This record gives sequence, C-alpha cells and structure tokens, in this order.
Amino acid sequence: MPTYRKSVAPARARASALPLIAIIGRPNVGKSTLFNRLTRSRRSIVGDEPGITRDRIYGEFEWAGRQYRLVDTGGIVPDDPELIPTEIFNQAKVALGEADALVLVVDARTELASPDYDLVRLLLHGNKPVFLAVNKVESDATAAEAENFRRLGLRNVFPISSEHGLGIGELLDAIAEAIPATAGESEAQIEEDAIEPESGTLEPGAEEAHRRLDATPRHRTHGEFEQHETSVAIIGRPNVGKSTLLNALTGTTRAIVSPIAGTTRDAVDEVVEFEGSKLRFVDTAGIRRKGKTRMMAEKLSVVMARRHLEAADVALLVIDATEGVLANDATIGGYAHESGRSVILVVNKWDAVTTGRSDGKPPADREIFERQLRRVLKYLDYAPVIYLSALEGKGMRRVLQEVKTVAAERRKRVTTGQMNRFLERIDFQRAPVPMAKRIRIFYMTQAAVAPPTFVLFTDRDVKLHFAFERFLENQIREAFGFKGTPIWIKVKARNAGNEGTRD
Repeated sequence: MPTYRKSVAPARARASALPLIAIIGRPNVGKSTLFNRLTRSRRSIVGDEPGITRDRIYGEFEWAGRQYRLVDTGGIVPDDPELIPTEIFNQAKVALGEADALVLVVDARTELASPDYDLVRLLLHGNKPVFLAVNKVESDATAAEAENFRRLGLRNVFPISSEHGLGIGELLDAIAEAIPATAGESEAQIEEDAIEPESGTLEPGAEEAHRRLDATPRHRTHGEFEQHETSVAIIGRPNVGKSTLLNALTGTTRAIVSPIAGTTRDAVDEVVEFEGSKLRFVDTAGIRRKGKTRMMAEKLSVVMARRHLEAADVALLVIDATEGVLANDATIGGYAHESGRSVILVVNKWDAVTTGRSDGKPPADREIFERQLRRVLKYLDYAPVIYLSALEGKGMRRVLQEVKTVAAERRKRVTTGQMNRFLERIDFQRAPVPMAKRIRIFYMTQAAVAPPTFVLFTDRDVKLHFAFERFLENQIREAFGFKGTPIWIKVKARNAGNEGTRD
C-alpha cells in the first residue's frame, strides 16, 4: 500500500482549528525574516527599507509534531497620524484579536524607545501570552545588550537571530507550552494522521479515507487530483483598485486601500466559498515597468506579483476606466496570456465615467470603450469583460460566477473521437494560409488541460502558420467553448514517435 504524506483536506479547511501566533513589532526589526524562516518560504518580502510589510500575511509551520498558523504584520508605530501607518496599525489590531499568542520582535542593536513601551502596553491589554524576541543577536556582545530589553517588563525574553536561526527553538518551545491543544486541533491532527501514515500500513478506521482518496477523479494526462480550490490572481497597474476589489469580493477590509499608488507590496490572499466552490483571491502588487521601480521593495513586489500570477488558475486583469486602456495594461495582460492563465478583464471605476461622472463630459459608451479594449488587448479576445465599481461593491456576484465558469472551462477535456469528428467538419480551404505553408492533418487530440493543449498529427513537423493557428483556434472555440482560457496547439509529425501524446 502506498504512503501518503499530504492530506486530502485543503489546508485552509483546517486553519481555524490551528493555534495562531501573531508577529508584532516596529518597522524593520526582522519580523518578515522570522516569518519566512518559520514557514520555510519567501512569502513575505524582506529588505533593509523600513515599512515593507503592510498587510497581514498568513502562513503555517510545524514544531514538535504540532501545526501552527502564523501571521506577519506591518511595522507598528502607535498613534502615527499618516494614512498608511494608521492602516497598518488597523491591520495589526485584527491580527491581535485573532491570535492565541503574540511575539513582539525588537532589534537588539537599537536603543529602547517610547514606541516599544507603547507596544507592550497595547499587547498586555489583550490578556494573551506575550513573548519578547530580541532579534539580531549574533554574538556575545549583542547577547549582553539583549538583557536591556527586560526593562520592558515582559517575563518571556528570548534572544534570537531570525536570519541565522539562532535561539528560535527555545522561543517555540515556550510558545507551545503556553498554548494548550484544543479539541478541534486534536481532531484535525487525528484525521490527518489517519490519512498520512508514515509506514505502509494504514491506521485502523482509515480504510474509507484511503478509498475516497483513490476514488478522487484524476486528469488522465497529468495525473493530478481534481482541484479543491481555484486560485485567482488580481493583477494590474498600481492604483487601479485591486485591493478595493479584493475587499469587495471577500466582504472584508483584508487589504489596505489608499490613494497612494504602490500601497500593496506583499501578496494578500483570502478564500471565498461560492456555490460549492472555494475561490482563493490573491491581491498582488501593482506591476509597473522596470524603469519606474526605484526602491528594492517595489522591485521585489513586482517579481512576487509575477510569481503569484504564474501560480494562479485565473487572472483578474483590473483596468481603470477613468484612465482608459494603456500600453502597460497590454504588457500585464501579455504576462497572463503567455503563462497560460485564464483571464477575465475587469473594468473598474465604471461608475466614475458613466452615472457618477462629474467632469462635465458625456457618459462613456460601453461599446466604444470595449472596441478600444479589444484593440489594445487583441490577443485576449477570448477573455470576458466585466464592468463594475469595486468601491460601491457592484458587480461582485458576476465576478464570482465568471471565475467559476472560466475555471471549469480551463479544465475541460475533449475526447479524441470528438476532436476527429470536429476535424471532419472543418473546411481548411477557408484558412487564409499560403499554399506553401499548408499541412495535412491526420488527426488531433487534447494532450493536456489548464490550459487546454492540443496536438496535431501532420505530414510535416513544421511550425504552424500564424493565420492557420488562429483559424483552428477559432474553430475549436466555436465548437467547444473554452471561454476565458488560452488554447495551446502543438504539431507533431506522424512518424516522429508517440511520446507525450497519449490521451
């Protein structure tokens, strides 16, 4: 019997049963470095510039056989009147309310200041266990300086180095001792252990779970399990309303919203359950041209946005109706198209150019706007368009419905028999291709899903002429749909072997 080490239950479904630890502190003390080390990821952007993390970033880690959730918060400066620091503080307060234990991170190389005392008073009000992690202790000299932080009045003081992993074990042992295991957490671990035996023998009572696992539908070519969750990346230029859209879709204030471009840096994600489907929306940083990014945090946030896009199933490309469709929108759309993501075009702030227009100009015409949209984004002609106002919360149900539809179309499979009957009906003489570029097609099969990938078996192993590929793609869409997703077509000469073409 095979050994399974990954649970069939999505991690998010167990999240509420796991104890939550919040990392709190002033800017640039090493909170994100600690978060990344514990979660063994690069989920949170790290840099020398203060104030890089702004939204709440969640992850999970294991210590001494027990699972925990972890939340990284933005650097807090209590009572700061500026807009973004105030919003960071509000996000951190949400994390404080959720958490079972709090880790206050300070920098051993800096002097104690009044904001440190203010933070301690704030944390002690919550009647939750508070642990002081004196970070950047990497020598005997800094270890001695770390003792000065006992003046903050906290009993649990731990000198650590997030960067080098020093002292973190002692901190985690103390946290584990302070948080008793809950009934829900124990049940979740028992269920997971039953499905994830370390040996080849199943635990008693796990037979049914194993049968369910083996019966889970698989896609024949890839062999992957049927998805339990659809990942949706919200992408676009800075300040087009991506964070406002995330908050409207989830009904929360999960992401910081401000008129300052580039507010979002780390990707912020939230799960929405809609008509039996789990949709994970990821708000990414605004993508701008390389020459426009100066600070290292901005450069890293753009790189991370590209990574989250490539890990998503569906991309919501947000366009600002008040600015029209710009060349950078086309560039960002190109990233999604070339990586094989399904795409939905979201025209935000539509009310600002129609019913709520206040600049004296006539309301925008939807047909004219869409013609401009299709002209600039001509390679995304398969993508549906939604006009909405994220600030007003209008059109959110339509977005959820389209995401669900497009995700299903992305994973649609057409049998080889259907494809061959389809080929028989096509009049290839209508394809606008020079005679010298024409090829003879023997048969066609769908080799993969997500995105749908088709293999043509032909008399010659040549690259398809652009016009012929476009003609064939249009015929496939007319016959089978594949709304919102790119279609990839590959050519294989019939005598060139059969690897990678089984259906």
